[in-house]
Amino acid sequence: MFSRNQRMAFSKFLQSLNKMKKIPLSQLTVKKFSEGLLKKDFSALEITQAYINEIKENDGKIGAYLSLDEEGAVRDAEAVDISIAKDETIGVLAGVPLAIKDNILIKDLPATAASKILENYTASYDAGVIQKLKSGGAVFLGKTNMDEFAMGSSTENSAFKITRNPHDHERVPGGSSGGSAAAVAAHLALAALGSDTGGSIREPANFCGTVGLKPTYGAVSRSGLMALASSLDQIGPFTKTAEDAALVFNAIRGKDPLDATSSEPVDSGYESRLLNPDFKKIKNMVVGIPEEYLVEGLDEEVRKYIEIAIKSIESLGVKFKKISLPHAKYALSCYYIILPAEASSNLAKFDGIRYSRLNDLGYSGLKDIYSNQRGEGFGAEAKRRIILGTFVLSSGYYDSYYKKAQQVRRLIKNDFDNAFEGVDAILAPVAPGFAFKIGEKTDDPLTMYLEDIFTIPVNLAGLPAVSLPAREKKEGLPTGFQLIGKAWGEPEILGLGQYYEKITAPELYSQD
Repeated sequence: MFSRNQRMAFSKFLQSLNKMKKIPLSQLTVKKFSEGLLKKDFSALEITQAYINEIKENDGKIGAYLSLDEEGAVRDAEAVDISIAKDETIGVLAGVPLAIKDNILIKDLPATAASKILENYTASYDAGVIQKLKSGGAVFLGKTNMDEFAMGSSTENSAFKITRNPHDHERVPGGSSGGSAAAVAAHLALAALGSDTGGSIREPANFCGTVGLKPTYGAVSRSGLMALASSLDQIGPFTKTAEDAALVFNAIRGKDPLDATSSEPVDSGYESRLLNPDFKKIKNMVVGIPEEYLVEGLDEEVRKYIEIAIKSIESLGVKFKKISLPHAKYALSCYYIILPAEASSNLAKFDGIRYSRLNDLGYSGLKDIYSNQRGEGFGAEAKRRIILGTFVLSSGYYDSYYKKAQQVRRLIKNDFDNAFEGVDAILAPVAPGFAFKIGEKTDDPLTMYLEDIFTIPVNLAGLPAVSLPAREKKEGLPTGFQLIGKAWGEPEILGLGQYYEKITAPELYSQD
C-alpha cells in the first residue's frame, strides 16, 4: 500500500506523538480536529481508531451504522498522517472521520438505501460529493441507516434495523437521515452526510441535538445520490457546530458536470463570507418570524425553547419582525403529490434485471420478474408512495393533481420571495414536538407525515435552511429551531448560527 520510505516516515511521525494531548471525542469538532492534527496533538489514525472502537462498543445500542469500512478508514487515515509527516499541505477535512448516509454512493462499498431490493448491491462509482471529500483526504467510517429510499421521518422504515435516539433509546432519531444524525450525536463520527427532500436532515438534527444544513437546491451535486424526488433532493452535512457545517458544506458544494441542476453562486465573495462571517453585519440582520408557523399544534415546550432562543439572539442586537407565508398551509398536501410522483418514476429502475436481483426462482416472464422483485423488495412505505405517485401521474389525473401541486409550489416560492424583501433570514420551528417513542406513529402514516409540516416549504422553494439546537433540553431531549435563508444565503444563516453558538455554547469553539 505504501513504500518503505513512507512507512518509515510515518513511524517516526507516530513516535513524535508520545506526549500528545488526549482529547475526548465528545469535545472534538471538525475545526478543533484540524487544528490539533496540524499541531500534532494527535494523529488521524489515532482518532479514526478511537471512533472505530467507539462504534464497535456502542453502536449496538444505537444502530446508527448499516456497514463499517474499518480497513478503508484506517488506510485513508494513515495516508493523511504520512502527508503530515512529509510536511505536505493538507485540506481542512483531511483525516476527518465521516459517516455517510447509505443512499450516497462510495465505490466498492454497500449501497442499500436501507431497502431489501438493494441488499446485495455494491456501488460501482463515487458520488460527486464523495469525489470531493476523497480529494480532500476525508476518512469514511461507514454507511448509516435511514428510512428506505429516504421515505420517512423516523428511520423506522429501514428494512434492516431501527436506529435509536442517543438521548433516549426508546425514542426515534428522526428521519430519513436518522443514522447520520445519531452517529454525530453519539460521538460515533465527527461529522456526517445526509440528504434532505422534505426535512430529512433538519428533523433528525433537531431530534438528536446536532446542527443540520439543507443547502440551496443545486448548491451540492446530486450525482451518485439515489434519487427520491429529483426536484427536491439535496445533500448536506450533520455537524456539532454551525462553523463545522460551513466547512463541510464548502468542501462538497459546487458545479458538477454530471448533475445539470448543480451550480455555483454568482457572488464572487461567497466563499469568503461563508468561512469568515462578518459578525458586525450579522448583528444588524433582521429575522422574520412567520405567523403561520407558531400556531396551534406546536408543542408548548418546543415553543418555549424557541422563544428563549429568539431572546438570546435578540440580546446580540439582531432584530425580529413578524412576516406572513400565507400559502405555507398548502405545502404538506403539495409535497405529498410531488414527491410520490417523482419517486414512482425514479424507483421504476428497480425491475429485477438491473442492480441486485432478490430471487431467480419461479419467474415465468418479465411481468413475473417485476411483480416478485418489487413485491418482495420494497417495504410498505415505499409501496404506498409508488402507488400514490403512479396514480397522480396517470392519464386524467395529472392536471388535477401534479400540475396543480406545481402551481401551488410556485405560490409558496413567491411567499418566500416577498418575505425576503423585508428580512435577511427567517426563524421557524423544525418539528411540532420532541422526538417521539419508537412505534408511536408507525400505524398512522398521516400523523407521521405531519412531522414534516415546518420543513417541507423550504424544499419546495429550493432554499437553504439550518437546524440549530436550543441550549436547553426537556428531560434530556433536544429540540431547536431552523434558520431559513434566501437562495445562496448559507453564509448568512450559518454566520448567525455561529454568532448564536459563540454566546450560548462557547465551549464548542476553539479559544483563540
